[in-house]
Amino acid sequence: MTHLKAPAAATLDPSVHALQARLSASLSLESLYLAFADWWLHLLRSPGKRLDLLELGLEQAQQLHAYLLKCALPCDDPARPCAVPPASDRRFADEAWQRWPFNVLHQHFLLQQRWWHAAITGVHGVSQHHQDVMDFVARQWLDVLSPGNFALTNPVVLARTQREGGSNLVRGALNWMDDVMRHITGSSAIGAERFVVGRDVAATPGRVVLRNDLIELIQYAPSTETVRPEPILLVPAWIMKYYVLDLSPGNSLVRYLVAQGYSVFCISWKNPDRSNASLSMDDYLNLGVRAALGAINNLLPKRRVHAVGYCLGGTLLAIAAAAMARDGDDRLASLTLLAAQTDFTEPGELALFIDESQISLLEDQMGQAGYLTATQMAGAFQMLRSYDLLWSRMVNDYLLGERGAMNDLMAWNADATRMPATMHSQYLRHLYLNNDLAAGRYAVDGKPVELKDIAVPMFCVATETDHVAPWHSVYKVHHLFTDELTFVLTSGGHNAGIVSEPGHPGRRFRLLVRPRGARSLSSQSWLSRASRNEGSWWPAWTQWLDARSGAPVPPPSMGMPGSAQDSLPLAPGHYVLEK
Repeated sequence: MTHLKAPAAATLDPSVHALQARLSASLSLESLYLAFADWWLHLLRSPGKRLDLLELGLEQAQQLHAYLLKCALPCDDPARPCAVPPASDRRFADEAWQRWPFNVLHQHFLLQQRWWHAAITGVHGVSQHHQDVMDFVARQWLDVLSPGNFALTNPVVLARTQREGGSNLVRGALNWMDDVMRHITGSSAIGAERFVVGRDVAATPGRVVLRNDLIELIQYAPSTETVRPEPILLVPAWIMKYYVLDLSPGNSLVRYLVAQGYSVFCISWKNPDRSNASLSMDDYLNLGVRAALGAINNLLPKRRVHAVGYCLGGTLLAIAAAAMARDGDDRLASLTLLAAQTDFTEPGELALFIDESQISLLEDQMGQAGYLTATQMAGAFQMLRSYDLLWSRMVNDYLLGERGAMNDLMAWNADATRMPATMHSQYLRHLYLNNDLAAGRYAVDGKPVELKDIAVPMFCVATETDHVAPWHSVYKVHHLFTDELTFVLTSGGHNAGIVSEPGHPGRRFRLLVRPRGARSLSSQSWLSRASRNEGSWWPAWTQWLDARSGAPVPPPSMGMPGSAQDSLPLAPGHYVLEK
């Protein structure tokens, strides 16, 4: 009897690729090689570009020499800097960097940054993706070599060391050893113990009313005598725990909505393990959004729902809403998307990690483990914001000996989850790589869906400094959605801009409504026309919801008495506690 032998490419290659991924921090070296070759070969055949770079280098050398002489000579007129860092770069903000010789060090570093950016960009023939990858790699290496990262070239560290007699370095060494031990043992970040789930965060009263293999649906207890008849369903991203929407009592969006007189439901996703490797995007749609809507309809029959999706949860909710519209399902009263992308043409710096080589490598690595680890996700975000998330923390913790205070948002961010292999592969390919949703190719139940079919009003929030879902990318929903659209651009980043409770200092937002059927503005035209408002966007949103809700009614019962739901736990449930 002949036995069919599996091809070696199907058995050996994935194991080799998974090993390579572990050794390369899940980065495709082949993708980096292709980017380098594209840039280098085109630069070699561009003598004019190389001449421009030579002239730039000589000009910068002259500028630095003149600056050095000006600094060395005693005079009342301070030397004019050769290069000024962008406003977002705070590495050299301290006045100590303006004193000799540290002023020359940091000016030399900034000039290097400019030269490398000029060398990598504008080379004729290089693809935009490869140029972006090379520019990113150059920034990473330059960030490593910044004079601010070393004790002997950082004047702030030297002054602290002299003032404290080296005690800061001793504390820094102890901090480093503590971090190493926590990493080895898998312990939570220092200070996270002050934010216990169910006690300090995720503490809004409620109970689980549905549990399946993927979600627990939490219904929150009313705090007002009457509520709006339309309940709110919150669909958070499953890349992190749901309680970013229910942090401390003072900044909990869930608690705020309950206090405004709404019946609130929220999905809590299961933290997948190896046994959940085959969970797909369809499973997240069916066991997630559809199952939650079904449970709410059973509890509150004939009530339309205000559906709210955050980040990846917002993208999934948009897919679900498009499928409902296609199939004539009118259970939604409105749709709110928070920092959620629907068109992935320009998804920001995450696109650096999106190409066939990179996704194939991740697929082979996830095929071995069954999921993408939280550490892998965190590493990608750290590289995107290496100064804020890595180098500034290392300088503060290990050189200055200062531990930053942990807050609830930081504790939530450290409470990471995994991503099942099949779902994550489909998400990266269908949305990021192929942009199937915006192109009308994304299939639900075997038939494509289109966002233009959605016929309920939408409230969409983007954040100014979002590295995960840049606001220009989020804004593209204007070109896919034809009903009434209220678009808000708020200060803050991907998380802090959404967790923006009333009274939070320094908050502001812009808002503009596009009526149903009206033509969309360009993002820059929108920015110039949108009204500027001080404070949190939350009250503007609840006023928008109120205008699309019925008159208040008595609050519903908690769950269905006499059903199996009575045996389910109180909020925050069990899934959120899984590590």
